Formats: sequence, C-alpha cells, structure tokens
Amino acid sequence: MKILFRIAALAATIALAAGCCNCRSYQKKTRRPLVGTEWQLIQLEGRSVKAEPGTYTLTLEAEGNHLSGVGACNRLMGSYSTGERRALKIGPLASTKMACPNLDQEQQFLRAIESTTHYDMDGPMLLLLSNGELRAVFQAK
Repeated sequence: MKILFRIAALAATIALAAGCCNCRSYQKKTRRPLVGTEWQLIQLEGRSVKAEPGTYTLTLEAEGNHLSGVGACNRLMGSYSTGERRALKIGPLASTKMACPNLDQEQQFLRAIESTTHYDMDGPMLLLLSNGELRAVFQAK
C-alpha cells in the first residue's frame, strides 16, 4: 500500500512539474524586455481599460533612462531608474496640457506610474506595483 501511495505521489509531482514547464516555456517565449518595448495599458487600479489605439502607452528607453508615452491625449515624458529585486522608480513626469475627454483617468494613470516602486513581468505583461500593491497592468504591443 505504501508503495502505491509513493508511486501515485511521484506521478502527481511529475505531472505538476511538467505542467509548470509549459507555463514557464510560454512565459519565456512571450516575455518582452522591460526597456525598449512599447507597453499598452490594459488595467488601472484594478479596473479594465479599453484604450483607443495609441493612447495609454509607456516606453522605457535604454538611452539616458528616458521614458515616453501617451495618456488620453497628452504626451508624457520623464526619467526612470531600476534597481535590485525589480525596483523601478519613475518620475518626475511632464506632459503636454491639451484638454481632452477622460482627463480624470489620465491623471490617475500618471499618479499610478509615478507611485511605482517595483515591477513584475508575466509573459507579455508588465505589472507596476507600489509597495506591493498592483497599480497598473500593461501588455506588450
């Protein structure tokens, strides 16, 4: 009986490990680099965002640690720095000052970005966190 239990436990462990290998393989294959990728906002403060093409984007550029992007209609720019354990500091940010619809959401977008302390990545997704709290989710374009 003990042998059957050990065999069943071993088979379950192998099946679980094999399943995780597929997840890791997918994540590695679909992962995009943090720097140089254009990121499209898909979730802000826990709510889905249906952004028009070309809006709510973020790009971390390698040269000079500059950041660029677009909110609802305003272009944004600034700087960023990375550190150990996926630390990420963004800002200060500057933006154009055009009046546009969804200006409240754009301000929330800017606040979420500037409050970032860390990031995580899951396949083609970039997650911005502020002291462990998820603030924004982006997808690689």
